[in-house]
Amino acid sequence: MKKKNWRIRVGILLIVFCIPFFLFLPAIPFLEMEAKSKITLSTISLIIGEVMFWVGGILVGKELFVKYKSYFNPKNWFKKGDKNKESQ
Repeated sequence: MKKKNWRIRVGILLIVFCIPFFLFLPAIPFLEMEAKSKITLSTISLIIGEVMFWVGGILVGKELFVKYKSYFNPKNWFKKGDKNKESQ
């Protein structure tokens, strides 16, 4: 059980730590550097963010990955809770 526990924790950390790489992308055009450097930096940031997200998802497992992935989907941000939860 402990072996699985550390994998879940590392997976969640990777998913959380990928967020700054995506948040950095809109700021890159405003940096004072050459266009080629901006393109390279944005590509590297995007690739690192994606790799961290998917590796974290693999470590967490399918059930938890789908749960946390739904939290990042803007369609689900303003939905009300499940009706099953309200009746309990």
